[in-house]
Amino acid sequence: MAEKRERRAPGQGPRIGRRGLLVGGGLAVVGAGVGFRDEWSRLWWRAPGVSRPRVAGEVDFTGARWVAASAANWRRADRPDDFRIDRVVVHVTQGGFDSAVRAFQDPGHGAAAHYVVRKDGHVTQMIRELDVAYHAGNRDYNQRSVGIEHEGWVDRPSSFTGPMYAASARLAARICVRYDIPPDREHVIGHVEVPGATHTDPGPHWDWERYVPLVRAEVERLESAPTAPPSSPAARAAE
Repeated sequence: MAEKRERRAPGQGPRIGRRGLLVGGGLAVVGAGVGFRDEWSRLWWRAPGVSRPRVAGEVDFTGARWVAASAANWRRADRPDDFRIDRVVVHVTQGGFDSAVRAFQDPGHGAAAHYVVRKDGHVTQMIRELDVAYHAGNRDYNQRSVGIEHEGWVDRPSSFTGPMYAASARLAARICVRYDIPPDREHVIGHVEVPGATHTDPGPHWDWERYVPLVRAEVERLESAPTAPPSSPAARAAE
């Protein structure tokens, strides 16, 4: 599940110096117009010493509790502007909820998922969705996915409770609607299905025939609700 931290991710291009960004931007803006302003908003935060603004403790899923993962187990990004999000990856912790949270807070662990779902349906968020979590063991899939861990063991059917399935489905549905991800088995996958995976979770007892219809039903409910799209700030505030 661990991924080595890289200095520059594929597709991001070279690190942009602030002087180069300013000088190059001054020349390009003459002919680029609105398109340049859009690109500028995506590039400015990558300049040395500049960070995309964050709100401490902010969560992407209303009702989740924020507990920060170690910065060694994820890297800053600006998804979906720099990397399109088109997958939800389902994991099982192979342990208890508290031990999973502690592991993701450990800088030596080398891995963490965006969310951890407890047996009773409680959701903890540890990494913002706009950032890349080291959860899939595959750089490309880390960049393009949101990872959801579930408390339990792959060889114990009793690990997977009704409240867990329901809470996880609501969470996965929000992610699917936010990034226009189809709620199907091609896009909602297990860790074992990630190319090159060495893990077997969520295992044979994870009930996909139960889980995916729950996700799909929640997506349909969200899309039919007379509210702002879940990808908008107004909708996030109202969740």
